[in-house]
Amino acid sequence: MKKSRILCLVLALVMCLSLVACGGNNDGTEPSETNGNEQTEPPATEPQKMSDLNKQESIDVAAHEERSVEAYEKNLNTFMDYYNDALAEVNSSVRIGKMAIAEAKLLEAAVSTPYVNNAGAYQASKIIPHTVTSASWGFDGEVRGYSGLLIADRFLTPAERSELTAKWSELKGTGTWLDYVKQWAADNGITLADSYTRGSDTNDEPTTWDYLSSSKTADGQTLSGTWDGLLRYDAEDVQYPAAAESWEVSEDGLTYTFHIRPGIKWVTYQGTEVAELKADDYVAGLQHAADTKGGLSDVVNCIENLTAYLNGEVTDFAEVGVKAIDDYTLQYTLSAATPWFPTVAGYSALAPLCRSYYESQGGKFGEEFDSGAADYLFGTDSQHIVYFGPYLISNYTKDNTIVLTANPTYWDAENVQIKTVTLKHIPDGDNLFTWNNIMNGTFNGGVGMNSSVLEQAKNTKVPDDPDGLSYYEKYAYPVTEDMTSFVNFVNLNRYAYANYNDETQVVSPQTPEDAARTHAALQNQNFRLAIALGNDRATVNAINVGEDMKDVRLTNSYVPGSFIAITEDISIDINGTATSFPAGTYYGEILQAVITSDGYPMKVWDPEGNDGAGSSFGFDGWYLPEEAAKYMDKAVEELAAEGIEVSAENPIQLDMIYRDYNTITSAMDQAKKQALEAALGNRVQVNLLAAGSDENTSYAGYYGEYGYQMNYDFGGNTGWGPDYGDPQTFLDTMIEQGYMTYAMGLF
Repeated sequence: MKKSRILCLVLALVMCLSLVACGGNNDGTEPSETNGNEQTEPPATEPQKMSDLNKQESIDVAAHEERSVEAYEKNLNTFMDYYNDALAEVNSSVRIGKMAIAEAKLLEAAVSTPYVNNAGAYQASKIIPHTVTSASWGFDGEVRGYSGLLIADRFLTPAERSELTAKWSELKGTGTWLDYVKQWAADNGITLADSYTRGSDTNDEPTTWDYLSSSKTADGQTLSGTWDGLLRYDAEDVQYPAAAESWEVSEDGLTYTFHIRPGIKWVTYQGTEVAELKADDYVAGLQHAADTKGGLSDVVNCIENLTAYLNGEVTDFAEVGVKAIDDYTLQYTLSAATPWFPTVAGYSALAPLCRSYYESQGGKFGEEFDSGAADYLFGTDSQHIVYFGPYLISNYTKDNTIVLTANPTYWDAENVQIKTVTLKHIPDGDNLFTWNNIMNGTFNGGVGMNSSVLEQAKNTKVPDDPDGLSYYEKYAYPVTEDMTSFVNFVNLNRYAYANYNDETQVVSPQTPEDAARTHAALQNQNFRLAIALGNDRATVNAINVGEDMKDVRLTNSYVPGSFIAITEDISIDINGTATSFPAGTYYGEILQAVITSDGYPMKVWDPEGNDGAGSSFGFDGWYLPEEAAKYMDKAVEELAAEGIEVSAENPIQLDMIYRDYNTITSAMDQAKKQALEAALGNRVQVNLLAAGSDENTSYAGYYGEYGYQMNYDFGGNTGWGPDYGDPQTFLDTMIEQGYMTYAMGLF
């Protein structure tokens, strides 16, 4: 029924527009009479554009949400059926296998295509490896973790880095690694820095100073230095007590009790004491995060009654599973045993909120919460929050500089190695900004080698090097895979045809008829598969990192294939066949088995990758132009049955954000357009919508909180990194109203 309703609405809109275009009178009257055969010439007008019709201030949010539900159920119901089955599984290894089946259905739906991770380029760095955690969830590797960084006064060679990594592997878990590496630095005549200055981009520019209201990287990674987790990961990837000095778990796994470290102080940005950190601040923090609905994707399914509170089924927050037993005893009650719960103890979803300070800034809870109230000041800037983490934000100049200085009242202040962190904004289009600043001594960390930097590094000799080596020859090393996933989305329910914050920016040329045809096409799975398999990711990536590194950064699944492995032999049903996998099998291998069994051509797992360990990174398993053309043929046939002609003469239009302000990104976007149009026989026309600035790009496809603010048809590029050690940390973002669904234009 819902499938038919969507189709009828689209066809009705197309037919209505056709009548208008043919000159029919919409008032029902006959054409006016004229003398003889003369016709009255209508006044010349510009074609009607969607950007003129769909204004943000006039959107019917309830209607958009209803269409979002229909679009989600039409295109992602199969994924959700399998995912719910996985969530109900009690055996952890079988659960991983069932999660892989669910992701296969997600990838086959082609609403999103895996793109790249954060690795896959050459780099030169003065940062000593493994002096901040490599745990791939939470914020301990971000600004908070910078407090313990060890930074040398010169670049390290690849041989030195390999030597140190091997030693780290040997000492990991012994508690002796940092002592070893400090002695190694002294023995090699290295002076360790007490400050860190690096370039920053939009991922460091907070969109809010209220870290509880957002799970965006742009907010979390910088603001993570202003507070501390209940637990933290050290440089050996071992979890240790932080704001909580100890914790225990009940025998049934449903109750976690944390004992807050006495004497931790909340202070202003100037270091003035405001209050002592208490267990009740964590209760206040979770309620505020729930009220803002900004950063709860990680714990919403496990804390008792939290989902019910979010849905309005429970209005008394006292019924939610978080309690302050006394000033220093905090207790969480879970709805089901969740072994990974401690891994979120350093993430913003479980961060505290100084209740007294929040209320002094106009903050309220529950139904009274209103961030738009005239007296609501909390989180409006860095001076309207309080701090208890390793850093205070001492200076913030938008699009210029963020300076964090060591918090003298921090509970672990004696172990803060880096006393000042300075983030300098990288100007749009300046591909050599970091390179130039690290060469002149302003920056002292590392430099990633995009194609512009790579050329400089190859042509610049290291001063006084006896062998006359270049910086590339002496110091460049490849950054290997990490556990992040950036994804290209299609917009299943587009409303915005210009930027929501400024409707003069990133304006679409599409007419209502164009938009209706595009919407219908994007509801077609074969059409979306044609786009996914016609997207030449490697060629696009080569423009950024060079031919020799173009495949290294590519990822082929949403949950990284080597993120987790099963710990026992299992047998799971794949299309009616009991399929066995031995203990130690990686998630990605199971995912590939399902996709192959389902008859799809994508390669998401390379058993020979990562030196034979297996990997979902480092190859292009999606660009299959011949297969793309076949899926396009099927889509054209199916759309024709709906009354929608698709041909080279009458192509489907796809709007894509065009980063025209930077020579590298503009070339990447042009290459993506050319490859896609060629693979699909020009039956798709990609419209490059010039953004003009990095900020406009972010407003078109990243900053928005809602699907109706997403201004593109194809190419929305949003990333996710794990926040705890289970595939659920990724896949939860794709459930109905999950965090990433806004990038599909939903909710």
